[in-house]
Amino acid sequence: MTSLNKKQVNHLKKIAHHEKPIFQMGKEGLGQTFLDQVDQALTKRELIKFKVLQNSEEEIREVTAEIAYALDAYVVQVIGHTGVLYRPSHIAKYQKLSANLKKIK
Repeated sequence: MTSLNKKQVNHLKKIAHHEKPIFQMGKEGLGQTFLDQVDQALTKRELIKFKVLQNSEEEIREVTAEIAYALDAYVVQVIGHTGVLYRPSHIAKYQKLSANLKKIK
């Protein structure tokens, strides 16, 4: 998948709305450990939500873009201190969401 169209992004936003953030970034900032954890979560879930805490020196938009670039993911949404990322899984048994997205044109 080369990019997401508007309908696909809206579908992902709808799904993400009901999810809780599974990661929080604090004052340690964006490190390799955080990237590794997000990478593993994206492989299993395909869609994740994370929060940048107020005590962090990082800006949410910059962090979300950096993570997306580093992990070859898509930025679905940034709202407040929360970022949403999507990446199709390369493992077949975890590809439920990406299979549904392919049907949306």
